[in-house]
Amino acid sequence: MIGLDTNILVRYIVRDDPVQTEAATRLIETQCTMDDPGFISLVVLAELTWVLERAYKYPKPLVIAVLSKLLSVVELVVEESDLARASLRNYKNGNADFPDYLIGGIHQSKGCITTMTFDRRASRSPWHTLADS
Repeated sequence: MIGLDTNILVRYIVRDDPVQTEAATRLIETQCTMDDPGFISLVVLAELTWVLERAYKYPKPLVIAVLSKLLSVVELVVEESDLARASLRNYKNGNADFPDYLIGGIHQSKGCITTMTFDRRASRSPWHTLADS
C-alpha cells in the first residue's frame, strides 16, 4: 500500500499541471489497485477540501461529489472511512466546513463530550460547543 499526499490527489482531480497530472494519473491508475489500494489519511482528506474550496473555488456540491467518489472507489482506502462518511453527511447537510465535522467526529470517537470552538458555524454541529470569548 502506498500513501497519497494531497498534492497527488489535487493534480489527479484538478488536472491543471500537465506534467504533474500525467504523473499523478499514472501513479494512481497503475499502483492503486483493489488488491493493493492507495491510502488517504484524514489529514489529507481535510487538506484536500481546503485546497479545492479555497484555492480552486470548487462549490460545495462539487467538493461533496469528489469526497464521495474518493470514499467509494475500491482502489483507495480512506483512514477511518466510517468517520469520514459521517463527517461528509454532516457537511452535506450542515453549515460548517468538512474539516470542522471531521475534527468533531474524531474527538467524539475518542470519548470527548464536545469540541470547544470559537467558530460560530461549527458550533451549530452536534459535536461542537461555542466557547466564551
